[in-house]
Amino acid sequence: MNTSSSASPLVVVLVGPTASGKTALLDALFGSPEAREAYGLPAAEVVSADSMQAYRGMDIGSAKPDTALLARLPHRLIDIRDICEQYTVGDFVALADSACDEIAAAGKLPVVSGGAGFYVRNFICGLPTAPASEPRTRAEVARDLEAKGAEALRGELAAVDPDSAARIHANDLYRLTRALEIVRISGRPMADFAPASAPRPRFRFATFGVKRAREEVIARINERVDAMMDAGLAEEILSLRKAGAVSGDPGMQAIGYREFFETEAAGAAFGDNSGLASLAEAVKRDTRRYAKRQMTFFRNLPGIDWIGPDPAALADALAARIRDALRGSRGPGVGAIVQAGSSGL
Repeated sequence: MNTSSSASPLVVVLVGPTASGKTALLDALFGSPEAREAYGLPAAEVVSADSMQAYRGMDIGSAKPDTALLARLPHRLIDIRDICEQYTVGDFVALADSACDEIAAAGKLPVVSGGAGFYVRNFICGLPTAPASEPRTRAEVARDLEAKGAEALRGELAAVDPDSAARIHANDLYRLTRALEIVRISGRPMADFAPASAPRPRFRFATFGVKRAREEVIARINERVDAMMDAGLAEEILSLRKAGAVSGDPGMQAIGYREFFETEAAGAAFGDNSGLASLAEAVKRDTRRYAKRQMTFFRNLPGIDWIGPDPAALADALAARIRDALRGSRGPGVGAIVQAGSSGL
């Protein structure tokens, strides 16, 4: 089945909040020749749009695909950064573009899937027109961060760009320093450099969102975190720390990892089961909050079709829409499958 046109290759984009079942859905669709034949779909490769699965050694807490799944369904942009390295949205877009071109050229279907809404939006619409990074200014901001601390930099940002200062998470040092860098270069807030709102012509995008009821997502998040703890998340974090990981490392900003570094009590929590339970609850809390923010972001993706909430209909609905896109026709919206007024995050 041809996955590209003379104009541009088709790229399927699949998003959804943490623990919504994106990976399992893709495995059900593309993870075996029998499944692909049953659904009438071509072979595919996944381009990970997860900003933390890019980091080596962060396997359990980022819900990284295991080796068996990777053998069935190849994934790209996983394990490409050390924990101390930045992985910016610009890095992601450039690497995802190249990966999708290579996958399409090989006669396969590129599927960009993950929960990093900011990365996905910039992949679909293109990077904003904010000033390019200047090495001198970046170095100055880095020196000020080390000398004065994050709160001092947040105060400087708030004087010119209060919206960004309020929106950027306390632990997100990359976005804090980048916003301040933009202010120092241009004297203007980030909002003045609004991102594009329409898909760019480089690819034909077929964008889908997995939508589940809020209560179901919360239950799935709680189950996932419990499973991560049982699988050895605490031991993984200790191993990373012994290898030199520190709280300021970009990789350690991820939910499931940053909680360990936030307080001395969290560090001591590994000494007893009650401490581990408290740490797990903190991870669940932060993950639930993140899932809510994810859905807010995903709703603004251009052309997104929501699939669900009936889990039994997910694979059939997604496969039908992909076949429509492969034929070059948008066809009827998947919204017809979703009952009006279905509750979601």
